Amino acid sequence: MEFEMLGSGYGLIEAPRVDEQGRLYFSDVPNGGVRRRNPDGSVEIVIPKRKGVGGMMFNKSGGLVCTGRGLIHFDDKTGKSRDLFTEWEGKPLMGLNDLTTDDHGSVYVGSLNFDPLGSGKPVPGSLFRVDPPGKAVKMWDGIEVTNGLGLSPDRKLLYHCDSTTQAVWAYDVQSDRSVKNRRIFAKMPEGWPDGMAVDAEGGVWVAAVRVGEVVHFGKDGVVKKRIKFPATMVTSLTFGGRDLVDLYVVTADNTDDKERKGTIFRMRADVPGLPVPKANF
Repeated sequence: MEFEMLGSGYGLIEAPRVDEQGRLYFSDVPNGGVRRRNPDGSVEIVIPKRKGVGGMMFNKSGGLVCTGRGLIHFDDKTGKSRDLFTEWEGKPLMGLNDLTTDDHGSVYVGSLNFDPLGSGKPVPGSLFRVDPPGKAVKMWDGIEVTNGLGLSPDRKLLYHCDSTTQAVWAYDVQSDRSVKNRRIFAKMPEGWPDGMAVDAEGGVWVAAVRVGEVVHFGKDGVVKKRIKFPATMVTSLTFGGRDLVDLYVVTADNTDDKERKGTIFRMRADVPGLPVPKANF
């Protein structure tokens, strides 16, 4: 499949999201900051310096909800942030990674209990749901390395990439929005799962780090397609455009030219993405 390169020269790009104006928001995890690429190709800094943003979503009343050491709401009108979820049981969080949102405006997010860019051994984290205006509920423990999250079109399944297990997991979402029956939805053909997106047919698209590809699973968990990119570390992806058929894929490197470093690609998918609700904080 053909794709175009929209930008490069970054560190580890994460948390891509596209707004109604066709503007792509993304983070640079090691170098800090959230940036916005406009349709004319210009790039501006939206949130300066903030490091470790592995997940991001637009907020219903404006601004962005994003991760880092904790979960914040950034008000783009004032340029100020407020904390939503920064500690659990009286102890500060070490970090939060990728996230998704539900129809209530709540955020599902996984915690990191170690430095994912360091050399230390991973320490399992937890899955949380953060409800407006900022009440956190622990949903699950023992997540090895939490990454991409997404809900099925009927909202009955929550998908969760757990990187070092080399699998995408699924939970059954109950009527009270608790989850149960965690099990493997799909095993990665190669590499580790990182960011993910769900399409309108219930398929799951997963960024595979270490092998430079995007894997498209059907709603039955069977591989439908493997799309190679000129990178080893394909870190995340998101759907955008008026028809939600533009697939944006971001990386931490570029194997065509290592000087390009983290790169943004765009291609046309063969199925539209599933709209993700805005947060409501």
